[in-house]
Amino acid sequence: MTLKIQLTGVRKAFNEDQPNRFWAVNGVDLHLPEGQVTVLAGPSGSGKTTLLTLIGCLARPTEGRVLLNDRVISSLPEPFLAALRRQTFGFVFQRFNLIRGLPVLDNVMVPAYPLGVPRRALRKRALHLLETLGLGPRANARVESLSGGEAQRTALARALINDPQILIADEPTANLDSELSRTLLEILARLRTEGRSLILSSHDPLVREAEMVDRIIELRDGRVVSDRVRSAVSA
Repeated sequence: MTLKIQLTGVRKAFNEDQPNRFWAVNGVDLHLPEGQVTVLAGPSGSGKTTLLTLIGCLARPTEGRVLLNDRVISSLPEPFLAALRRQTFGFVFQRFNLIRGLPVLDNVMVPAYPLGVPRRALRKRALHLLETLGLGPRANARVESLSGGEAQRTALARALINDPQILIADEPTANLDSELSRTLLEILARLRTEGRSLILSSHDPLVREAEMVDRIIELRDGRVVSDRVRSAVSA
């Protein structure tokens, strides 16, 4: 199924109605077609993470609209948004957000529980994802015992458990060394070949220069200051 995302006049304010109000995203218009790898680049505080949360329906814009396949989704009631997030998006957070005290396998399965998937089928899928990501032997390990690379791959497996068409990752290499970053990028490149859309935020040159990247959107002060397709980047 084709899944295109469009942002029209999107602005997001924090500390609304306060003297210190500021616009984290300030007038963004974007069209994100299906099957591309898009990188949101820019310095800390440029609005990358906030824009990801708006695209993935984790937050609502203060102004403007977010559309999925020409349907306005940013104004949907929260129960509909929650269902949309589970079925459409997979999220890899910068700090992983794994649940301490639970094994790797249970962490991966958590996002699928609301969908009512039979536990045996869910466990089989989670184990398959972990094997694919080289984490099969760590399935029963507590997440607090994982290395940074293992935690990152666990977070990725959790993001994929509901088979999302759109994967959103916030600074996916921030906690990894160069070797592990390249390994993760190879995994993401395989996901691209499966037809998924990937939207990443990063200031890492390894991510920006990765062959799989189709488009780099540079943000500064909440605004798009550059939007380059891969051919322009490679020229």
